[in-house]
Amino acid sequence: MTGDNTESTPGTTPGTASGTVRLPYADRAEAGRVLAGWLVPLRLRAPVVLALPRGGVPVAYEIARRLGEPGRAAALDVLVTRKIGYPPQPELGVGALAEGGEPVFDAQLMRRLGLTPDDLAEVVAAERAELARRVAVYRGDRPPPAPAGRDVVVVDDGLATGGTARAALRAVREHRPSRTVLAVPVGARDTVRAMAGEADEVVVPAAPAAFRAVGQWYRDFGQLSDADVLGWLKRAHTGD
Repeated sequence: MTGDNTESTPGTTPGTASGTVRLPYADRAEAGRVLAGWLVPLRLRAPVVLALPRGGVPVAYEIARRLGEPGRAAALDVLVTRKIGYPPQPELGVGALAEGGEPVFDAQLMRRLGLTPDDLAEVVAAERAELARRVAVYRGDRPPPAPAGRDVVVVDDGLATGGTARAALRAVREHRPSRTVLAVPVGARDTVRAMAGEADEVVVPAAPAAFRAVGQWYRDFGQLSDADVLGWLKRAHTGD
């Protein structure tokens, strides 16, 4: 279900803004501006905004601009994640991995497929290697973000199954932040509800009942490249 006049019930935790969001979003930047408005009431203090690349980066860029101090955006960086696929059907995610964290598996799906973590050791090793490659590309010599004692906002462009977001949040919690917020512009309603225990706040302005894929809720959902990610990060770090 798509269309300019589509409306959606918000999915949020208490304390966030409320209202009806009209879908689809024009693009990820517009979605980020809408989402930023929903985060303002949380009164986050010197937040660290962590984007799940690639699609979460332009969304997070708009949030960092809005949540920063006058003339200075909030701290923005990436938190690289990788899906762990089922070997006979790699597009089927049975878990996810985030930098600085351990693999997080979908226990119910693993049982249904008769899998154990040991069965996926080779897949996990390959995804760790790809994760490290992407971290090197996106961050280079820049030190990793320091979430300890900070308000941390984890951002993606949508929430389908929630696997990568769950892995990202658990990796962030290992660093003992003062507060964790998961912020996405649109998500599957059941997934939004299931994520409630993974963060202190879950902010999802649009949670449609009929949800097939994240891209259906954007007019422009073009694929992003590593160069695109680096461009957004450069803009954030140079104050453009």
